[in-house]
Amino acid sequence: MTYQAPVSDISYTLRAIAGLDRELGRGTFGDLSDDLVEAILEEAGRFASEEIAPLNAPGDRAGTPLADGKVTMPPGWKEAYAKWIEGGWASLTGPEAYGGQALPTMLSIATQEMWNSGSMAYGIGPTLTFGAIEALLAHASEDLKETYLAKLVSGEWMGTMNLTEPQAGSDLALLRSKAEPRGDGTYLIRGTKIFITYGEHDLTDNIVHLVLARLPVAPPGTRGISLFLVPKFLVNEDGSLGARNDVFCTGVEHKLGIHASPTCVMTFGAGEGAIGWLVGEENRGLNCMFTMMNNARLAVGIQGVAIAERAYQQALAYARERKQGRVRGMDASEAVTIATHPNIKRKLMTMKSLTRAARAICYQTAHAIDLAHLATDDADRQWARERADLLTPVAKAFSTDIGFEVASIGVQVHGGMGYVEETGAAQHLRDARIAPIYEGTNGIQAIDLVTRKLPIDGGRGVEAYLAELREIARKVSATNQPGFGRMGDRLTEALDSLERATAWILSALKTRPERALAGATPYLHLFGIAGGGAALAKGALSGAGNGHAAGHVATARFFAENICPQAHGLAEIVMEGAESVLDTDAALAS
Repeated sequence: MTYQAPVSDISYTLRAIAGLDRELGRGTFGDLSDDLVEAILEEAGRFASEEIAPLNAPGDRAGTPLADGKVTMPPGWKEAYAKWIEGGWASLTGPEAYGGQALPTMLSIATQEMWNSGSMAYGIGPTLTFGAIEALLAHASEDLKETYLAKLVSGEWMGTMNLTEPQAGSDLALLRSKAEPRGDGTYLIRGTKIFITYGEHDLTDNIVHLVLARLPVAPPGTRGISLFLVPKFLVNEDGSLGARNDVFCTGVEHKLGIHASPTCVMTFGAGEGAIGWLVGEENRGLNCMFTMMNNARLAVGIQGVAIAERAYQQALAYARERKQGRVRGMDASEAVTIATHPNIKRKLMTMKSLTRAARAICYQTAHAIDLAHLATDDADRQWARERADLLTPVAKAFSTDIGFEVASIGVQVHGGMGYVEETGAAQHLRDARIAPIYEGTNGIQAIDLVTRKLPIDGGRGVEAYLAELREIARKVSATNQPGFGRMGDRLTEALDSLERATAWILSALKTRPERALAGATPYLHLFGIAGGGAALAKGALSGAGNGHAAGHVATARFFAENICPQAHGLAEIVMEGAESVLDTDAALAS
């Protein structure tokens, strides 16, 4: 079954739930019009469906072979990437000063969803370039910007993010890569990085690596890390490519999924040393890199949405074709499609509603990021920054968790045919499994939410968010639309659970923070369920009485009545389960 970009669902979520219509009306995005938004989404959907999606399964089979330090991408990928650049997709949100179109993050995230649904292995490649652009814009010298940004914005060159080392996974305090000043403003970089996405490939002539390393005299831990730009090829003064830098791919990981995304072992300075340039201030590299990482975390969250959408579409198509079983009154020689059976209906609606809830959270996060940059009022920008900070770990973790869950349900809908590779359902499951791990594991996102984001400004940011969700629930309860069912009641109950758990977490942080940490992961999932349910309810309110949007009402009702009741149990786990988590030494030892 081939992928068809759900352009109407994406547009509806952007407009009715995430706030795009409001910003278009206010002129937040300049001359951006309704017609242009729809044209961009339609063409992105066409490109994802017709150009990228057909590469997905062949790319999974071909992989990315490494020979003599060079990685070869699967057949057709280089041609598709060239068309992607020609279509202007690389420059969508880039700054106009460097050839970009300066369109909002909301549109970028929507298109990224479609690229990743077409092929998750394809979609992750440009993501790192977008992050590199943002980091260089915020922290690089003018010389570095002039040399590299135009090529990165156009997509002619791609960027990478080099953090992880063999002895240092998420704990960056253990990094050992070294940077030695040469006395001319450049540095010699030496070290080995692992798990580097698109660290080597043949899609572009040059690859711009952003690398964390330590100067000879640097404080220990994360306070002594600096960020460096290290290109694959040095760049001459006239902008042409010069000598090959001393940075090489020395291995490609053999992974469970995303086989067509080269995950590389990168060796810097095995010979004379890789030449690099400092980005930002000495020993402040982690601050610079977080500019890139926050961008990447939302982008990975949208990968969870994307793979869920692809898995749902495939499961739905299969369920409508596969005949098995009968309904009352049928002859023994007859059979109905499995989509007729209530158990399969439940599975399909779970897939659909979870996907739409995660999409809404990601698009709302992108909206906050846009306002943090573009709002004209200082207070509005501050609100938007805090909202983006609050929602980013939820967008990353909740969405990637449901991406794997939905892909797993998709395999189950296929039955035995889902367990063999020919149908493609298994690939979605394999591909989805990496997203909860990379760009900060979902456990780290939960810790970030609980220990850093909730306490900001004494918890007033999360209180304001909860108040907004409460208002949505109130409006739902006040409507007389019969199609809403018990949506208002169930959403209110979920918000009650989130409010209780939030108060408990904030209190525990002050007295026994380890108890808050023990409940961090179920708390984040609770947050996603309540926020996602409210977002779908907001869309249902916008679509009430509108035949075109009737499906959004039914989906929001299903989520409220079948997913939101989980919130109570999750709150109980957060508030009552900590001690059974912490007092496990004896159990684990036996």
